[in-house]
Amino acid sequence: MAASNHFLEDKKIIVVGGGIAGCAFVAALHKLWNPNWRLPEIVVLERNPRDVRHNYSISLHGDSVNGGLVALRQLGLLDETLSHSIFGLRSGQFKMWDVNWKELMSTQPRPWGNLPTGSMRIQRSDLERILVREAERINAAFHRGVECTGAERLANGRIRVAVEDEAGVKDHQDCDFLVVADGAQSRLRAALRPHDDLKYAGAVQIGGRAEFPHGIPEPIEENWGILLSGKGVCCYFSAVNKDTVVWALSQQRAEPDTRTSVATPDRFAALKEEALRLGSMFSEPFCTIVESTIPSSAFVTAAMEKEPFRHDDPSLERIVFIGDANHAVSAFAGNGANLALKDGWDLAENICYQSSLHNAVAAYDRLGFARAAEAIKSSHQKIDFAHCTSVKDSLLRAGLATGRWFMRIRGM
Repeated sequence: MAASNHFLEDKKIIVVGGGIAGCAFVAALHKLWNPNWRLPEIVVLERNPRDVRHNYSISLHGDSVNGGLVALRQLGLLDETLSHSIFGLRSGQFKMWDVNWKELMSTQPRPWGNLPTGSMRIQRSDLERILVREAERINAAFHRGVECTGAERLANGRIRVAVEDEAGVKDHQDCDFLVVADGAQSRLRAALRPHDDLKYAGAVQIGGRAEFPHGIPEPIEENWGILLSGKGVCCYFSAVNKDTVVWALSQQRAEPDTRTSVATPDRFAALKEEALRLGSMFSEPFCTIVESTIPSSAFVTAAMEKEPFRHDDPSLERIVFIGDANHAVSAFAGNGANLALKDGWDLAENICYQSSLHNAVAAYDRLGFARAAEAIKSSHQKIDFAHCTSVKDSLLRAGLATGRWFMRIRGM
């Protein structure tokens, strides 16, 4: 039974970051809030303008209680999200191919409970747009073009957040509870936990978006997955829409790549040459996809991650980090959006049903920490598997090490 009053009634909550995790928290808190309680004031501080375009797709899982599709159903946003599925309700199948595009394995996770699908692909921009609209609909106040650079506890116990606008004007806002959801490169985490930064996960990806006005070539027009070479190189492919596909060729390296940009014509040409050389064992349409890459979309990125942490440090009283700000996973985990959605829901649910903020945060930590730690462990397994020097040996080793993992693989 809900209490007759709540510890956050008439208080002010600041959410730093209006992306997936931040908006999921705002939407969940409003949905779960007892109508007999007075609402807190919710302010979302976001550095980016509205509707920033992310030209890549992400996986949403529905094969366990920790899947993002479960959180979206809880939020009442599942049907709208499914309507934006790149491959439709059947979701496309995750495939593993050898160098000649011969299928090694195909998986489609079994739906958890009564979900209509066990997985789906969606453009990140579409998912964020759905969540932002929901947060705006319930009258959360969005302040855009604002960078949060620090936070401190005041003598009265409230939290003061230092902010800076696009013109460089500095100010502050005070609140009773601070939710930090400003991503893997969190400025607030750097200020409050300066030694808790991203770590290199051991692999480097080069890639981009390839455009095909007359349709994406087979077999990736209706499926997504990974080419395995058995020689320490792999390449991931996923459609973004009906005529665009993202590719990312990767290999394990002792140190991350230091290139910060490949935007110039010479650097783009060098990147394509590198990709064609490293992937020379792959049959068509690999070369065609690389040659069709949009120059402005080319990238070099190192797989980075950050272990999760609990909020038992007294300095974090009334401050909670969720999503990538707490636990960043590399692209090999294929799980960042799912963790963000579940973090937002779980924190809001425990705030609404626990007797104190301390108990709510502790309960959230028990769920979020274990979930993120498992995702990072799975990411390490995927990196080792994808870059193994023998396809047969890697399949055997991964199967023995992880049991049913291949039956539940959820994406790169």
